[in-house]
Amino acid sequence: MKSYLGKRFVGMVAVMFMVATVTFVVIRVIPGDPAALMLGPEATAVDIEALRSRLGLDLSLATQYLTFLSDLLRGDLGNSIFLGGRPVLRILADRAEPTVCLTLIAIVVAMAVGIPSGIISASRRGSLADQATVSVAMGLASAPSFWLGLAFMQFFSVRLGWFPTSGYGDPGAEFLERMRHLALPGLVLGLVNSALITRFTRTTLLDILSDDYIRTARAKGLGEWPVIMRHAFRNALVPILTVVGLTLALLLGGAVVTETVFNIPGVGNLVVSSVLRRDYPVIGGSLLVIAGVYVLVNLAVDLAYLLIDPRVKY
Repeated sequence: MKSYLGKRFVGMVAVMFMVATVTFVVIRVIPGDPAALMLGPEATAVDIEALRSRLGLDLSLATQYLTFLSDLLRGDLGNSIFLGGRPVLRILADRAEPTVCLTLIAIVVAMAVGIPSGIISASRRGSLADQATVSVAMGLASAPSFWLGLAFMQFFSVRLGWFPTSGYGDPGAEFLERMRHLALPGLVLGLVNSALITRFTRTTLLDILSDDYIRTARAKGLGEWPVIMRHAFRNALVPILTVVGLTLALLLGGAVVTETVFNIPGVGNLVVSSVLRRDYPVIGGSLLVIAGVYVLVNLAVDLAYLLIDPRVKY
């Protein structure tokens, strides 16, 4: 186990190094000058060059890269160019709550819809319920999240008035009020991501239901649902957990569109605004944190296999 964790740690460090390098290169080749954007169209070339020098943007890419890695090893993601020079870690911490809560709501919705739908579809293969489930899953997977968000906003918020149209509540709003603002975007994000879980649960169960031990259980007189839930579903949990873990990791970093549509002040919204303003430290810091969360979630999923299936050994 210690050897496995050691290898995984080395692999995680290598992945993060590659992510840091790619992030540095990509954000530097984005067209636009953050100094010119900060000073506005009235700024002179001398003013722009002076600000570039103060921000360190006039240094060579190699020097900027070495400085970037040096700061990263000390846990310093830099300071924002546009947000008053605040540390990137503090900015991300302030924006983390809406994104984390939205992700948790979405993953609960995705699992609550996807896993039962996949089980019902697999247990009634070829039936009308199976075809309807697969069709709905395909439709949700194909529907753009921004379109579904706008449609839900129009119906549930504007027409019925059940949910707020956007935002995250007032600065002094209570926790339940904030969750009320996140309920609708969480539902949209969860439904879109439930399609993959539904299809994967169905496919995995169909493969297991054709195994010999399932036929033996049926031959012994067990009912269909005990066979599915006690035998087939338990063995399908490992691959299903893999998909759920990947979905959770993607949700933490992939709620950009939903946060933008519903004007939620989360990490996704922060990334969009930072890209538009060429705020290099915030862009790089956000991508590194999202990549780190993704790697940690994958590790947690691998370790969870030990709890689900005692045959798994590391």
